[in-house]
Amino acid sequence: MSLMQNRPKVTVVGTGMVGGTVAQLMAQRDYVDVVMIDIVEGMPQGKALDLRETGPVMGYDTYLLGSNDYADAADSDIVVITSGIPRKPGMSRDDLLKTNRGILQSVSAEIAKVSPNAILIVVSNPLDAMCHVALETTGFPRERVIGMAGVLDSARFRSFIAEELDVSVEDVTAFVLGGHGDTMVPLARYSTVAGIPLPDLMDEETIARLQTRTANGGAEVVALLKTGSAYYAPAASVCEMVDSILLDKKRILPTSVYLQGEYGINDLYVGVPVKLGKNGIEKIIEIKLTDDETAALRKSADAVQELVTAMGTFDS
Repeated sequence: MSLMQNRPKVTVVGTGMVGGTVAQLMAQRDYVDVVMIDIVEGMPQGKALDLRETGPVMGYDTYLLGSNDYADAADSDIVVITSGIPRKPGMSRDDLLKTNRGILQSVSAEIAKVSPNAILIVVSNPLDAMCHVALETTGFPRERVIGMAGVLDSARFRSFIAEELDVSVEDVTAFVLGGHGDTMVPLARYSTVAGIPLPDLMDEETIARLQTRTANGGAEVVALLKTGSAYYAPAASVCEMVDSILLDKKRILPTSVYLQGEYGINDLYVGVPVKLGKNGIEKIIEIKLTDDETAALRKSADAVQELVTAMGTFDS
């Protein structure tokens, strides 16, 4: 048995905790085949074998291939990039900038050679800045280089809202805009429980507390784990995006995208709601914001711009 020609091909670059969990969750969906790429010899091969051997128990026929060779990623439909060093306690996303920039340049260049038509989903941190590296390195259109951040941040906000109100997460919808970091903008006005606006269900102080916890959601997990960062929720968020693209579901999801005038922001990756379908980003949804919300979004965009400026040119 090998990779099936009639199944979509998803390549995961970086097979640590996030990448390995993405591969596991996609395997369980049973409609794609998965290639796992990593520079560490034996690790992607071992994880892929382990996941293949899980198939008979879980009931999936997904074929998973582990490799240290980018040639095995050829003709992928989607490439998920999780490569890079994770945050450690006390380390800001900004601290990751220099090291992960170099890694993203290398990975993106290799992927562009073997899968020039792929859609890239960037997970590596600092997320929005790394999207810039992937876009610049590959030369792909913005519709095919997108960042996973808003789905995760919104999931965290939804989780906290459901816990606070003692309701099912299924009935909670939440939107988080802006960069993936401390300046993200959880929008209470556009967050609902069974269609009921959040401000009708809790006071401003409670909302502010949950918004702050959402913005610090990644750091909270890092502080608890002590030797790693979140991977279950990030991986699940990636898979929701993959489903929307490969199944052409056209979900409206908050995604980091290269804005070219939308929301008054130019040439910068910022999280906003988009329609995700078979072509990647098929539409950027512009919602009406209050003056305060606009100011918060601009502040978040400025924080992303600082990182991009710090990277300087993209020359090696």
